[in-house]
Amino acid sequence: MKILSGIQPSGQLHIGNYFGMMQTMIAQMETSELYVFIVDLHALTSVRQRERLASGTLEAAADFLALGLDPDRCQFWVQSDVPEVCELTWILSTVAPMGLIERCHAYKDKVAKGIEASHGLFSYPVLMAADILLYQADRVPVGKDQKQHLEVARDLAQKFNNEYGETFVVPEPAISESTAIVPGLDGQKMSKSYGNTIPIFISGKELKKRVMAIATDATPVEAPKNPDTCTLFNIFKLFAPPDRLQEVRSLYLNGGAAYGYIKLELVDLIENYFAEARRKKAEFLANPDGLRAILKKGAEKARAKATVTLDLVRDRVGLKY
Repeated sequence: MKILSGIQPSGQLHIGNYFGMMQTMIAQMETSELYVFIVDLHALTSVRQRERLASGTLEAAADFLALGLDPDRCQFWVQSDVPEVCELTWILSTVAPMGLIERCHAYKDKVAKGIEASHGLFSYPVLMAADILLYQADRVPVGKDQKQHLEVARDLAQKFNNEYGETFVVPEPAISESTAIVPGLDGQKMSKSYGNTIPIFISGKELKKRVMAIATDATPVEAPKNPDTCTLFNIFKLFAPPDRLQEVRSLYLNGGAAYGYIKLELVDLIENYFAEARRKKAEFLANPDGLRAILKKGAEKARAKATVTLDLVRDRVGLKY
């Protein structure tokens, strides 16, 4: 089973990234052929600062490695280091119906949030499809908000196969209902675009400031509350041990849940949860040449897979003559 997913280096990776994708992907090393990559070409749709993108790419790599990804047991690379994906994107764009791409809601959502409208942002789903189909991925872990883009990849694979013969595996989505969408500080989906994140590796006063900013209502401490609709509880449950989670849930339902105290407890839980990974990340970032060597080796492994698919595609469409 080939499982693939990527993540943008457009800012500090946050706990929504971790529980929504990273944790699941790292666990897949045990049972699957795993493909994990840093999508710097996608990030160009929103990041226009050279240093921010370059340093963010190395930092995202350090994040994955610190959290337990083993590059010797998977394919781990940077998107732009495999140029075959750009050629496949163009080929897929020639068969992609305009109506299919125009229906994608993410483009409209991002423009509404202030991201500059561009052809790259509009055609984002085609590049994402190329990422997936180039490696013949069977399953792609995605959040609910990205499911439509995976449907585009499926549609393009099927359309290409119908027109040119069986070429691509039609990928299936893998969505964890319990962690598909981690709430941000304001209750919306946690996203760098919304500025409502808790970065994985912050600590101390910065971490406390973020956690204390989690939106809560004005219900008195002694009054019953609904834990399932509370942003604070839905973040707390990601970190709390089962016994403690049950205790806090009972306080919500029966009265006695004090938001301030729960937030302070959450600060300690997050601090401790990522303590070892925080130490490892510092070690990786202290050796950037070592990080680049890991990524270069991963790109070589990924290109070995990508060239097989692209060679077949070029033959199917007539670019081999």
